[in-house]
Amino acid sequence: MSAGEAAAKTPVKDAKPLRYVARQPIVDRDEKVFGYELLFRDGLENAFHGDVDEASRATLDRSLLMGLEVLCDGRRAFVNCTRDTLMKGLVTLLPATTTVVEVLESVPADRDVVAACQSLQDAGYTLALDDYIANDPREALAEMADIIKVEMQLTTEEQQAAMIKRFGRGNCRMLAEKIETQAEFVRARDQGFVYFQGYFFRRPEMMNTHDMPANRMNYLRMLQEVSRPELDVRALEKLVKAEASVCYRLLRYLNSSMFAFQNEIHSVRHALSILGERDVRRWVRLVAAVGAGQERTSDLVLSALVRGQFGEFLAPHVPHGESDLFLLGLLSLIDAMLEMPMAEVLEKIPLDNPTKAVLLGQPSVLRPVFQLMLAHENGEWQAAAELSASLQLDTEEVAGFYWQAQQWARAVSSGE
Repeated sequence: MSAGEAAAKTPVKDAKPLRYVARQPIVDRDEKVFGYELLFRDGLENAFHGDVDEASRATLDRSLLMGLEVLCDGRRAFVNCTRDTLMKGLVTLLPATTTVVEVLESVPADRDVVAACQSLQDAGYTLALDDYIANDPREALAEMADIIKVEMQLTTEEQQAAMIKRFGRGNCRMLAEKIETQAEFVRARDQGFVYFQGYFFRRPEMMNTHDMPANRMNYLRMLQEVSRPELDVRALEKLVKAEASVCYRLLRYLNSSMFAFQNEIHSVRHALSILGERDVRRWVRLVAAVGAGQERTSDLVLSALVRGQFGEFLAPHVPHGESDLFLLGLLSLIDAMLEMPMAEVLEKIPLDNPTKAVLLGQPSVLRPVFQLMLAHENGEWQAAAELSASLQLDTEEVAGFYWQAQQWARAVSSGE
C-alpha cells in the first residue's frame, strides 16, 4: 500500500471547521519563517457563526489546536479578525502564545474595539494591524499594536519611512506586505522593516549566475533515473547510496508506521526489492525532492509535498492520461529547491509532455488540475469552487483532500 492510499483510508478527525484554509509565510530579515497568515474561506467569524455551547467550543478548540500545529509547523499563526470576531472573543479559542490577532482594515478603532484589543493583549495575544496606510483611521490601535503590516503597494517610500519613524522605534515591529521581487525585499529591509510577506517568499527568485552544488546534482540524477521508462534498480541503488541524507530519509520513511510494513527495512536494496516499481519511483522522487529542499525554507518543501499529495488524492477523480499528478505537484517547486530555472531542470528529466507544459506555464490538459492546487494553496476559494465544478468534482470533497494532504505532508517532512 502506498502512503497516499494509506492516508486516504485514514479518517481525519475534527477536520471540517478548518477545511477551507490556506497559509502564506511571513519571514524575518534573514528570510526565515516567523509565522503564517491563515486564510479562511469566509473569515473566522463565519466559521464560528451562531451561539455555541461548552461542548461545541471544546470541539472547536481541539480542531483548531490540531489545525494550527499542522498548518503553522510550530510558528506563529496570524488570524484575520473582524469587529464581530473581536467583540465576541472568538479568537480566544486559539492559544495566546502562538496566535497573532490580525485586525482587518475594515475594523473601526472605536472605544469597544480598542478595549477588546487591550484585553487580548493583556491575555498574552500579539496584536497586528493589517493593510496599514498613510492617514489610516486606526491610529488609536496603531499606538498599541505589536506589529503593523504596511501595505507597500499603496504607500510611498516617504510614507513608509514616516511610519517606521513613528511606530517602529519601540516594541512595535513593522511588517512589509506585498513583497513580490528581490529588489522590493532588499529596499524594505534597508528601510528598517523587520518582517516581510508576499509572493516573493512563496517562490524565491531564481539566480542564474551560480552553478548548482554537487549534492543537488545528485538529487536531480535520482529524479532523472526514476523518470526513465525502464527502471534500472542497480543504477538507482547506487545513486541513493551516494547521497547519505537521502539514503537515511528513504529508510526512515519506509520504516515509519505510516507505511505499515510488517518487517523492518535494513538496506536500500531491501527497500527497493520489496516495493513495487510504482512506489519505488514515487518515494525516491519524494525523498529526492525533500533532500533538495533541505537548505530552503520549510514552507517551500511542505508546499511541494502538499501539492503532490493533493494531486494523488485527485487522480482517481479527474482525467489525466498517463501523467502522474503526484509528480506534477511535487516537481512544481523543484526549480526553487534546486535554484535552477524550470526549463533547465526539465531538460534533464524525461517527463511526459502534458506535465512538462504545465510546469513551464504552457497550455496543457493538466492545467485546470494545477490551477486547483494553487487556488487552495493561496486561499482563492471562489476560483477553487469554479475549478472543482469544471472538473465535475464536489467542492467539499476536494477541500477535504487538500486538508488531508496538508496533514500527510507535515508527517512526511518531519519523519513522524
